[in-house]
Amino acid sequence: MEIRWLEDFMALARTRHFSRAAELQHVSQPTFSRRIKLLEEAMGATLIHRQTLPLSLTPAGEMFLELCERVTRDVRDTRERIAALEAEASARISVGSTQGLFSHFYQGWARRAGIAERLQLNLKATNWIGEQFLDALEAGECELVLCYWHRDLPWGERLTPERFDWLVLAQENLVPVSVATDQGAPRFPLPGSPEQPVPLIAYHSRGFLQSAIEAHLARLNQAVNLLPLNENTQSASIKALVKQGFGMGWLPQRMTERSEQFGRLVRAGDERWDVPLEIRLIRLREARSDDLLTLWKQLESQHA
Repeated sequence: MEIRWLEDFMALARTRHFSRAAELQHVSQPTFSRRIKLLEEAMGATLIHRQTLPLSLTPAGEMFLELCERVTRDVRDTRERIAALEAEASARISVGSTQGLFSHFYQGWARRAGIAERLQLNLKATNWIGEQFLDALEAGECELVLCYWHRDLPWGERLTPERFDWLVLAQENLVPVSVATDQGAPRFPLPGSPEQPVPLIAYHSRGFLQSAIEAHLARLNQAVNLLPLNENTQSASIKALVKQGFGMGWLPQRMTERSEQFGRLVRAGDERWDVPLEIRLIRLREARSDDLLTLWKQLESQHA
């Protein structure tokens, strides 16, 4: 049974005439009559008194008319609500965020900034790595990018003020963490030794964070001995492997606070091993919408 068949029956109930109802529904009379017959077969009852002039509805037809009016009204109202939701969604500003920042920063920041209802997360971003976020901005796949940033990104020179605008929303540290021994000490402490290198759960080399860690370690006036076991694109994956005791890893401090509080993770080294980062919001300098410019000015005033 199709909605248009219900509309056919409502037209017939209004006109009490097969030919005029068929004209209203823009179909031939044979087609229209066949649909009404199919309705009666589907309901298992005669809905129309065909011997009266004008036509009249049977008691079953009167009851069925009430159903038709209710169903078509509900369908119409639902379509209108869906259209309104679609219009609202299309008016939102698309954001590409790294998974770690979405889980531990994005929602709280957007709520505090008073812009949560104006943003729409692009879920495709969970599969992007490093430079692909800027590619997505330039390709129009999103209007804003929320990401970590640091001075040692190998492709960092691509972020020029002639092409992009950005805001530094917060500072963040990557902290080295490990599961603890029974005595509460890190099972995999830094800096390790040539004989016993520290097993490392590393970030993907093309992402935002691994180059920051390597550059920071290179600036330290201390040798460090690490044994990378694998690479991961997501901080959550690294945290899971670290918590299972496979090795140590660097995690955004926001991700470690609760685990450290409950003793599930401990520092694998003191503060000198912390890697400083910025959390940046980036857009194309040439904004694609007035809504984006309005939102950007609001954020600039908050971070002035």
